Amino acid sequence: MATEADRLRDALVDQLIETGMVRTRRVEAALRAVPRHVFLPGIPLRQAYANDVTTTKYDADGMPISAASQPSIVGAMLEQLDIEPGDRVLEIGAGTGYNAALLAYLVGEHGTVVTIDVDEDIVDGARAALAATECPKVTVVRGDGALGYAPRAPYDRIIATVGARDVPLAWQDELAQGGRIVVPLRLHGSVTRSIAFERAAGRVLRSVSSEMCGFMPMRESIASDPRWIIPLTPAADVLLEVQEEQLADIDRGALSGVFERGRTTVWTGAKFSDPGTTEWLYLWLTCTVPGGLLGLSAKQSAIDSGVVAPMFRWGAMAAVHGDSLAYLTFGNTDSGKLREVGVTGHGPHSRSLAKSLAEQVGVWSREHRTRAARFEIRPRLVPAGPDPADPHPAGPENGVFTFQTPANTLVISWQ
Repeated sequence: MATEADRLRDALVDQLIETGMVRTRRVEAALRAVPRHVFLPGIPLRQAYANDVTTTKYDADGMPISAASQPSIVGAMLEQLDIEPGDRVLEIGAGTGYNAALLAYLVGEHGTVVTIDVDEDIVDGARAALAATECPKVTVVRGDGALGYAPRAPYDRIIATVGARDVPLAWQDELAQGGRIVVPLRLHGSVTRSIAFERAAGRVLRSVSSEMCGFMPMRESIASDPRWIIPLTPAADVLLEVQEEQLADIDRGALSGVFERGRTTVWTGAKFSDPGTTEWLYLWLTCTVPGGLLGLSAKQSAIDSGVVAPMFRWGAMAAVHGDSLAYLTFGNTDSGKLREVGVTGHGPHSRSLAKSLAEQVGVWSREHRTRAARFEIRPRLVPAGPDPADPHPAGPENGVFTFQTPANTLVISWQ
């Protein structure tokens, strides 16, 4: 007889199939077989099987540093990974152990799974949960995931379940010929996508798929990707997420009271029926805005009081220039079926900042809206961008952007 946990798990998987996040029978079977609530002790069943992130650890300042990922992105990343029975898999970020259990189900009797985490208590918890669900094929290692795990290399599949600024060289070295890496890669600014890479010529990695996502960053690692959260209101109900490379350009004092300095909204003419399709717009803007976009999160109190009117319930993406800030918003059209993108600015230079973002929204909408971007990771010594014989050389005017990451060159292309 089905238990309440069984019913809740099946309802969740049905939802993931309906929304297209789970597409294959093998991933569906794994999600139906592994009991997620066992990996979330003390969490109510309905919460354990909700399609939402469940935070499992906080730091000394009360900031979340580990979590069970949202089931929809778990399913999507498993689809991206495309595991075959018998595969050798390395997971970076053991967390609760739930994802490792799904990987173990997919690799089957003759496959192996190694999962790594940096915290002893997380490793101990993952081991206990995996033992309770009888997953002997999973080896849980405490260590720096950015270094990989050479004793079991090479791996047919490598998956990171923590946000990364780069694809560390160790992962590339430990990837088997014909293998695949799936990583939530922070591309530029605060924009992250889960990208599946396969090796092309030499050490070049080329994307085969990507999904919008958000993950807690790697920490206590040679590849740590710290970020800072800056309150923009006295009540701290509007927060700005700043990445390490953006910090030097942010003047906290200049932004103090920025929402009290009037409001300017510039409408772009770009309209959407499905707000979720703005994911490619955000990627374009973070490539074209100096310093990249920043995350602007808002509590409901700030929205209800009219302090901000962000694009989504959680907030919006924003740009900062000195003492001024601008973020994306939505307005209704006359038909009520489409929503127009606007840019709302605050501060002395709010209008010019909002107009510059609005212009780039227009460029994307006219020239790149029907295209999905592609991604390449190249060694620093390999020329970035398309082949020199290509008639469309690298450059923003051709929809090709290059960024230097700690160990590689990242190429983002709309060609």
